[in-house]
Amino acid sequence: MVTELDFLNMEQLGINGGAPIRTSPFPAWPEFDDTERQLVLEVLDSRQWWATQGTKVKEFERQWGDFHGTGPAIAVTNGSHTLELALLALDVGADDEVIVPNWTFVATAAAVLMVNAVPVLVDVEFGTGCIDPAAVEAAITPRTRAVIAVHIAGHPADMDALSTICKKHGLALIEDCAHAHGSSWNNQPVGTLGDAGSYSFQSSKLMTGGEGGAVVAKDPNIAAKVRSFSDCGRRPGEWFYSHYALGGNYRMTEWQGAILLAQLSRFGVQQTIRASNANLLNEELALIPGVHPQSRDPRCTSQGNYCYVVRIDENEFGASREAVRKALLAEGISLTMAYPTINTLDLFTDPDGFLPRVKSRKGMQDFANLSLPVSQKLADETLWFTTSVLMGSSDDTRDVISAVQKVQRLAHTLDSGL
Repeated sequence: MVTELDFLNMEQLGINGGAPIRTSPFPAWPEFDDTERQLVLEVLDSRQWWATQGTKVKEFERQWGDFHGTGPAIAVTNGSHTLELALLALDVGADDEVIVPNWTFVATAAAVLMVNAVPVLVDVEFGTGCIDPAAVEAAITPRTRAVIAVHIAGHPADMDALSTICKKHGLALIEDCAHAHGSSWNNQPVGTLGDAGSYSFQSSKLMTGGEGGAVVAKDPNIAAKVRSFSDCGRRPGEWFYSHYALGGNYRMTEWQGAILLAQLSRFGVQQTIRASNANLLNEELALIPGVHPQSRDPRCTSQGNYCYVVRIDENEFGASREAVRKALLAEGISLTMAYPTINTLDLFTDPDGFLPRVKSRKGMQDFANLSLPVSQKLADETLWFTTSVLMGSSDDTRDVISAVQKVQRLAHTLDSGL
C-alpha cells in the first residue's frame, strides 16, 4: 500500500531528495559470455597472437565483409585509423580539402589532418544531426577531394543526395559508421554506399573488442590499398620484406579478432532488442512537451542505435538541457555527453593546436569564428542515452519514459538556469 509519505516522496525528483525511478542498473555493457572466453583461450593456446600468422582476424574480416556483401574487410587498430587509411586509399593527401560535419567526434576531422589534408567544416541537418548535403555542395572548391558522412547515433546521412553530389563533382565519399553497425539505407548496409566504410570497435560501440576498427569497400582495388597501407606497405603473396607503399603497422591483434567474432555472433539478437526499445522511446517521448527524438528518414530501413538521442527544447520543457540531464541521472537513467562542435575544440581554436604535424593554417577556415548554428544548437540541446539503456526489457524502457515524464512534470522545481 502506497502511503501519503510514499506518494509525496515519489513526487519529488531524485535530485531533490525524492525516490528515483530506478535503483537497479541497466544491463551491463559490453555483453560477453563463454563464447569470448573460449575464443580468447584458443588464441592463448595457439601461441599465434599475431594476425599475420593467426586465424581469428582473418575469419572476422571474412564474416564482417559477408555481413556487408563485400569482399573481406580490413581489420585494424581502431576507428580513427580506419578513416586515415580510407583517405590514403582514395589518394587524399597534402593540401586536398575534405568536407566533414561540424558535429561529430574529433577523429573524423583529425584523420583529415593526419594525412596532411585540410578539413572543411560544414553544418548538419536539424532533424537527424547528419551532414547537410546542401552545405556540402556550397563548400566545394577546386581543391575539394572528398566528403566524410557521419551516421550520427546510427541514423544514416542522406546518402542519395551525397552520392549524387560526389558523382557530379568527382569526389570520394567516405562513410564514418562508428555509430552505425547494422544500419541500412534503402535496405543497403551503410559502409557500402560510398567508396569506403569506416567502423570502430571501441569499448562503447555496438560491437567491441575494447579497441579496433575495420574498413569495408566494394571496390577490390580500394580494399587492396587499405590493406597495404595498414600493413607497412606490403602486398599479399609478396616477400615479407617487400614494401610497396609508405604504410604503417595498423594491424589488429588476434585477441581482438577473437572477441569480435563472438560479438558478431550475437549482434543480430542485440540489434532486434535495441530497435524495439528505440521504437518505443520514439513513440512515447515525442508526446512529452519539449522532448524531440532524433528524426527518422523513411529511407533509413534499419538503425544501429549506438545511442538514443533526443533534443530538449528548453522553453517547452521548462528547464535547461543541463538541468534535465542531471535530474535524469539522479533518477537512475544512464546518459552520456553529446559531442561538442568541432570548431569549438581547443585543438581547432588554439593557433598551435595542430603542431607539430601541421605547420601552417594558411587556407584553412577561421574555425573559432565559424557560424554553424545547427550543429551548435544540437550540441547544446541534445541528450544521449547510452547503449545499455536500449539493451534492457520493455519494462526497463518504460522506466526511461517514466523518468522523463517525471522530470518534465516537476521541471518547475529544478534550478533550471533559464
